[in-house]
Amino acid sequence: MQPNVLIAVKNLTKVYGKANLAVKVLDVGNLAIRRGELVALTGPSGCGKTTLLNLLGALDRPTAGDIFFAGKRFTSQRETALCRFRREKIGFIFQTYHLIPTLSALKNVLAPALPLGKDYRKRALALLGMVGLTGKENRRPGALSGGEQQRVAIARALLLDPELILADEPTGNLDSAAGAGIIDLLKELNQQGKTVLVATHDQRVADNCGRNIRLVDGQVISHCKSRQDIVKNRQNPAAFKQ
Repeated sequence: MQPNVLIAVKNLTKVYGKANLAVKVLDVGNLAIRRGELVALTGPSGCGKTTLLNLLGALDRPTAGDIFFAGKRFTSQRETALCRFRREKIGFIFQTYHLIPTLSALKNVLAPALPLGKDYRKRALALLGMVGLTGKENRRPGALSGGEQQRVAIARALLLDPELILADEPTGNLDSAAGAGIIDLLKELNQQGKTVLVATHDQRVADNCGRNIRLVDGQVISHCKSRQDIVKNRQNPAAFKQ
């Protein structure tokens, strides 16, 4: 496995149900995400995007196949090890935010650190400032807009400094202006060195990613550069490397 590959899968399948009721929802032969990439995972509803994200983030286990993170296979690890892996290596951003409604923005960001017994308050405040929420740290989710709630979720995902960000339809519940702000944040995180994989129906998100992976019926049918990179390639082919 190449040293610049952060996460890779081999012969990955996911089947729900048994016997005559079994349905194969994912069948991916080989797939690799390199360190520092910003990748869009696209395809129609029900094609397996969320299932793949859940498997890559160790939220679910595959029916067959292997997943490697920084060259190490984690699909056979016990749940305690997977829990530690998720906490330390993966940052999750969900379409519906998954914020705790009774907690302030600050306490929501601090939630991943609760099992660690360490003081992350200073970092949490800095992250809320980074996502543009200075002065709103003590507001509960109900007092924030959808875009602001998603920014809280992004700050929470970054609290423990994960290597990989997995975002599932992060702009799906937002208007165009709020969605554009989230796109800018994801790009900024990538420019800071984070590896980001985004499942999305939003063409604006896909166009701002360096690579698009398209799924149909649980299978990868194409890999391509974003529209922006294709345009750059046409304008200056020597500056563009496959």
